[in-house]
Amino acid sequence: MNGPEIHVEFAPELRLFLPNGRRQDGAARVGTDGVSTLGHVVESLGVPLTEVGTLLVDGREVPVSHVPAGGESVAVRPVGRPQRVPGAPLRFLLDVHLGTLARRMRLLGVDTAYESTDIGDPALAALSAAEQRVMLSRDRGLLRRRELWAGAFVYSTRPDDQLRDILDRFRPELRPWTRCTACNGLLKEATKDEVADQLEGGTQRSYDVFAQCTQCGRAYWKGAHHEQLVAIVERALADYGAES
Repeated sequence: MNGPEIHVEFAPELRLFLPNGRRQDGAARVGTDGVSTLGHVVESLGVPLTEVGTLLVDGREVPVSHVPAGGESVAVRPVGRPQRVPGAPLRFLLDVHLGTLARRMRLLGVDTAYESTDIGDPALAALSAAEQRVMLSRDRGLLRRRELWAGAFVYSTRPDDQLRDILDRFRPELRPWTRCTACNGLLKEATKDEVADQLEGGTQRSYDVFAQCTQCGRAYWKGAHHEQLVAIVERALADYGAES
């Protein structure tokens, strides 16, 4: 873009996406060409549109399709929280790098699809659109794909922080202990006889209360790691359960 310049200023929350030289003040000067949209300009500077809430041009709100003219001053604001995703039940799709987050979201009863193998960005984007799921990823290229139903960048690499951020951003309904952490299927109560083929001798003698996935058949009981799972659930309910 070689035409008259516009001034673009990014909110602090979005500056991590900018090149190192622009992160401190979050500002950039960009030449216009009379054709490229403001959405294209923002993404060309490194910020996925999934993370953009409001675009202000000289103080007035404009859509991403706005074609900027030289001399305009643009303010880029982050997505508001809680973020509402209209048009479909709130459900998610996670890429291959977010397995722990997927299991924790399922533990809380959040409808969470997860691909344990790398099926590629085009296939993930198509699945997001076909099933109307919010794509969660740390891959900015994936989040820029136009066919996505909706998307969100996962800011942290730590599962505890990832879960806290997603729950704060979307406030999904929490229904702990209702989904299979392996496949996302719904759980039902089960008798010991119904799951006997999955139990070792010690488990058969020590436990009497079971659940079973209606989709993959996996059995669940309050085993050795149950206290750790309870802690995850109790923290989430304390922070977000009342508003779900």
